[in-house]
Amino acid sequence: MRNCVRTPDSRFEGLPAYDFAPHYVDIDGMRMHYVDEGPREGEVVLLLHGEPSWSYLYRHMIPPLRDAGLRVIAPDLIGFGKSDKPTRKSDYSYAGHVGWMTAFVEALDLSGINLFCQDWGSLIGLRVAAENGDRFARIALGNGALPTGEQAASKVFRIWKAFAHYSPWFPIGRILQMGTVEELSAGEVAAYDAPFPSARYKAGARAFPALAPVTPDDPASDANRAAWDVFRQWTKPFLTAFSNRDPIMRGGEKVWQNSVPGAEGQEHVIIRNAGHFLQEDKGLELAEVLVRFIARGTGAYP
Repeated sequence: MRNCVRTPDSRFEGLPAYDFAPHYVDIDGMRMHYVDEGPREGEVVLLLHGEPSWSYLYRHMIPPLRDAGLRVIAPDLIGFGKSDKPTRKSDYSYAGHVGWMTAFVEALDLSGINLFCQDWGSLIGLRVAAENGDRFARIALGNGALPTGEQAASKVFRIWKAFAHYSPWFPIGRILQMGTVEELSAGEVAAYDAPFPSARYKAGARAFPALAPVTPDDPASDANRAAWDVFRQWTKPFLTAFSNRDPIMRGGEKVWQNSVPGAEGQEHVIIRNAGHFLQEDKGLELAEVLVRFIARGTGAYP
């Protein structure tokens, strides 16, 4: 039986630049939190965070997207942010996260989705989009991938995976700082630490690196290969917005540009002077990229 913990609301009081009203939905017997800003009739923008962040990562992007008339939805993955957190690493699996996010999209009955995903948000979001293509209108990918295990994991990733497994201290806020170019304030570092009062709350964050497929026979490899088959025939708009100072994903945009039909003719961008967490370093610039991307398809936004 799954045991979950819920971070006290007091941990989230007074966070810098994060005053969005909370929303919750029940997913598989757990409470999942999400931000939902902007007009309900607006085009839906789904923002998926990765490891070990939460929707706080999108605080710079939500207001300009909302102000452009878009409905902005930024969920906290199970195990992160204000969402419930199973306490055992064995409670988490790649397929489980895909199932939870699929259930979230279905619970809110989202359609015409404009997806932006990064890091583990891409491993999850791209699978959900491939398996539920009728709900998605276009995809923008930043510093993300969909590994199948055919290619060897990089040295940087292997070090990160070992650190997540063996480190007795897993400092979430400092990890975020290591993945950015800009210096985070003490309050921002504390905000990333806020969901995790103790080690008991960090099982999901520690589990993620080990869930990425690194061999062709990984439990998730077949499903990811099937998703790639979908994307090789994906004709809906597909945009890449990678950063130039990400030691893990830099250059990873090329495979998507060369493989996805919907990527042809798009105004792909390289976000300069941004690290792995480009939402932190260049959130406003990235939001502008998304608004232009959506506007090209709808003509409805400035």
